[in-house]
Amino acid sequence: MKMAGDAKSKSVVDSGGLTTSWFGVKGTEDLGGGLKANFNLTSFIKVDTGTQGRFTNDTFFSRDANVSLSGGFGSVLLGRWMAPNFLPSVIGNPLGDSFTFSPLILHKDVPLFNGSGWSAMTPADTGWSNQIVYSTPQIGGFSANVQYQFGEQAGKTGKNNFGANFFYFGGPLTLTGFYENADIGNPVNTLLANNHKYWMLLGAYDFGMVKPYLSYGEKKIDNATSTKGKTFQVGASAPLGNGKLLAEWVKTEWSTPDVSRKTFTLGYDYNLSKRTDVYAMYMNDKITAQTNGNSFGVGIRHRF
Repeated sequence: MKMAGDAKSKSVVDSGGLTTSWFGVKGTEDLGGGLKANFNLTSFIKVDTGTQGRFTNDTFFSRDANVSLSGGFGSVLLGRWMAPNFLPSVIGNPLGDSFTFSPLILHKDVPLFNGSGWSAMTPADTGWSNQIVYSTPQIGGFSANVQYQFGEQAGKTGKNNFGANFFYFGGPLTLTGFYENADIGNPVNTLLANNHKYWMLLGAYDFGMVKPYLSYGEKKIDNATSTKGKTFQVGASAPLGNGKLLAEWVKTEWSTPDVSRKTFTLGYDYNLSKRTDVYAMYMNDKITAQTNGNSFGVGIRHRF
């Protein structure tokens, strides 16, 4: 692995190449009359070391810790759950929720702790704690979530996170998007130095032989320079043998400082069964005035 700005490459056995590894429990109780009570408790894990979490000091149930009621009206959820930005970005790129090889996820969610000083677009994690979520029922292929996270900051009741996302699945067409207004960091509530506003629209169309992806998003930080970021993605997946050929290119531009990042990934994901796949990925990563990065990885993913 060698990201843009890294001085040298490194060889690693790592976890979560195409999907961040996690485990947990969930349950549903039928209350009658179409009403159900639900719970989710899920935790990330680094399979290469056996340690919990995605990073040092990550909370144990940082993926899910919630209860909800659902019925014909949709559902109401309380606790920790996905932030509005997460699922649209996963559905809207050919490499899904890969925090290692998906250019969109890397630009959007993963800061670089090297000389590049690259900051992630997402200000408040891919999951929000202390939130209330209303999810609509699916109507004609359309559904949406409206989300509010309490800041829980003494004397600062106006500091919170709120946002929404939508999904449309109509035959071969997929459309999705999100909006976030964030004052609070996650997974543990911390007050952000400035307000962040972030939105993105994403789409895909399955032609059978190929499925192209396209997205555009903007970010604004209400600081002294009104820093702005813009992200454009184009990608595709194509069936090949018992797997898929995957390609994705993303460009992000920041206004302050004036810096651009371009990342391209090409790979193949082969299904050994319905639950197990193996993959090989190549990625090129470039940031203005930084050393280029080239990475190559092979892996196995198992779902149970």
